[in-house]
Amino acid sequence: MEDPELVKILVVDDRADNLLSIESILERESYTIVKANSGKAALKILLKEFDFSLILMDVQMPDMNGFETASLIYQRDRLKDIPIIFITAHSHEEEAIFKGYRLGAVDFIYKPVNPELLRVKVGLFVELYRKTQSLIAQEQKLLTANASLQREIKEKEASERKVLELNDQLLQNNRHLQAVNTELDRFAYIASHDLQEPLRKIRVFSDMILQKKNGELDVEKYVMKITSATIRMQQLVSDLLRFSRHSIGGGDFINADLNQIVREAVNELEIKIQQVNASIRIDPLPSISVIPTLMRQVFYNLISNAIKFRKKEMPPDIHIYAELVNPLEQRYQPVKTGGNYYKIFVKDNGIGFESQYAEDIFIVFKRLHSYHEIEGTGIGLSICKKIIEQHNGFITATSEIDNGATFIIGIPEKQILSAYE
Repeated sequence: MEDPELVKILVVDDRADNLLSIESILERESYTIVKANSGKAALKILLKEFDFSLILMDVQMPDMNGFETASLIYQRDRLKDIPIIFITAHSHEEEAIFKGYRLGAVDFIYKPVNPELLRVKVGLFVELYRKTQSLIAQEQKLLTANASLQREIKEKEASERKVLELNDQLLQNNRHLQAVNTELDRFAYIASHDLQEPLRKIRVFSDMILQKKNGELDVEKYVMKITSATIRMQQLVSDLLRFSRHSIGGGDFINADLNQIVREAVNELEIKIQQVNASIRIDPLPSISVIPTLMRQVFYNLISNAIKFRKKEMPPDIHIYAELVNPLEQRYQPVKTGGNYYKIFVKDNGIGFESQYAEDIFIVFKRLHSYHEIEGTGIGLSICKKIIEQHNGFITATSEIDNGATFIIGIPEKQILSAYE
């Protein structure tokens, strides 16, 4: 990973105490903080320095506000890829928020600034900026390599065999670039989508505490829920970064209770479950060798999907259960380890889908045409598939229109960890 001391962040605010506060919050991360007390001062700095990983900018500033400054910044090609997080005291002015996003803002932070939330968001977008720059560098290398290959092809037109070899290399390079793009898209989706649930819980429980009347509220209970959601965010950020780099090792697997993992996923979806009055039945599940945070992500996505694709006229009914399978049974594809494995079922009573699409739903960005009224990007199940495959297992689904869907996870009873070590 890049040395954090090489990460430069530009902080723009007309108040010296705000600049000092943000610098203090980020101090332990060893970032290089450059401060500007106005939009004009920020533009002057950016005339000479281009290597900022992130810009934190106050919206309300005299002479030139944050939106005007951002517009001028993004007019320059060398600056247009630097993410900007706006800091504002007005959390409910939707028109201003939309304006910020149209200008290219990646996020908003509201005053008074929550130090831990600021650190998490800054760390996340700094890492995303690193990956973007890495992808740009890789793309440039591939373009240079492709240009070199084309020159060689022209120079060796007399050799048909050589031309075919060079063309094959060019195709491999292009496939690699597409794979890198897909990985970046997958990482960006998880970061922007799955982190929203703990953020939403923090916001909801914070509002409940702020709006309490006559002390009629168990404040400690909701503070604990906020703390739990914050810890969950930290775990997600750490594990998503490792997951995106494919750096899974044998040491990441531990013997974990799937009952606890499912309960944690259900707890993350507590608000959604209450909103739709969903019923979730969990039969006893085994304890097996898994990567807990990634398996929690699988159950989170499957339960979230069951809620999303519910029937309008009835509340969701979700049943989760498991059975041990002998490898001689060939009804489902066997796991890679070849030994006994568990089939874990997540069954719902939702709108279902046509059985012919049972494989398509696990393809990244693939969405069924009959689901056009339901929001989503079509990447959640592809993430589940990748996680399960990294557990030497498989995932499939059965369904009928208007008759619910059942997702089946196959996972080894025992992992062969030597493959990772």
